[in-house]
Amino acid sequence: MMVDIGLVLAGFVVLVKGADWMVDGASRLALRVGITPLVVGLTVVAFGTSAPELAVSVTSSIQGQADLAVGNVVGSNIANILLILGVSALVAPLTVNQQLIRLDVPIMVGASVLLYVLAVDGELGLWDSALLAGSVIAYVVFLIHHSRRERNVAVIAEYEEGLSADAREPGTTGGNLFLLLIGLIGLVAGSQLLVTGAVAIARDLQVSELVIGLTVLAIGTSLPELATSVVAASRGQRDIAVGNVVGSNIFNILSVLGFTGLASLEGIPVSADALRVDIPVMLAVTLACLPIFRSGFVVSRTNGALFLASYVLYLTFLVLNARGSPLVDMFQSIVLEGLLPGLLILTVVLFVREIDRERQ
Repeated sequence: MMVDIGLVLAGFVVLVKGADWMVDGASRLALRVGITPLVVGLTVVAFGTSAPELAVSVTSSIQGQADLAVGNVVGSNIANILLILGVSALVAPLTVNQQLIRLDVPIMVGASVLLYVLAVDGELGLWDSALLAGSVIAYVVFLIHHSRRERNVAVIAEYEEGLSADAREPGTTGGNLFLLLIGLIGLVAGSQLLVTGAVAIARDLQVSELVIGLTVLAIGTSLPELATSVVAASRGQRDIAVGNVVGSNIFNILSVLGFTGLASLEGIPVSADALRVDIPVMLAVTLACLPIFRSGFVVSRTNGALFLASYVLYLTFLVLNARGSPLVDMFQSIVLEGLLPGLLILTVVLFVREIDRERQ
């Protein structure tokens, strides 16, 4: 067991460092050929935040562990909203950019609904994967087209802040290509270590690979976003955390599952448990973002505490279910049939009250 845990930890380190090197190398190359920092921030950096999930999911799918691939994406999206925004909002209330409400959050909701519709038959086939991959390409093209018309200096500066100090260094073409290559190697090697260790842990603990994907892999691949968001919130950059989460969730669904399905050549099976519980939970927390973000354009500390408490409940359910506890049916009824609908209704009521207050 200790060896398997060591493989997972080593995989996380190599994976995250590989993603950093890949993003820095690709960003430098893009800047050297004349691409603006704004476009680089919208494309290279955005894809880079989902690079760990993509590497892990592709590796899992190719090795026949489809539940790890699906669990990694669904679990990461749940963790991004409930864990990352929850902790970040507790550090400092988060500001929500109005453009996110008008454009990105509806796209995130649409991508989540699309995933559920495509997966409801128990599989993301090749055509489903092609649709997801094509959607992310269309999304990126739209972002680039929209960015060329952007005249707000503050918005441009915000996107350019996504570039690290290392990515801004020009470097040499050869050096940048080498950095990009090392980053890609790190992604492949890290994902191999991580998937190998995760599968072994699942077998040792006698739990499903879906649970490992929803917990260990999901939280681990979301740790870089958590660190970035918490640091940004503590430094007063309170609008960065929300944008990071929304963008990451869009790319996770469209690019990670899309390209993973295409890479597997056989599509991705989606388990009944994921369709019954985990994807609906992801869809519910995603839908809840729209009224919560719209309410005053702030994610308050109260919202953050609610997010974090919801994540603890979700993890508790996963643990009880994995252990075959007799309490799982009662817990599931309380959460899925009582608490979750109640929270959604409360969220909608608060949203309507906020709209009425603004009209008066």
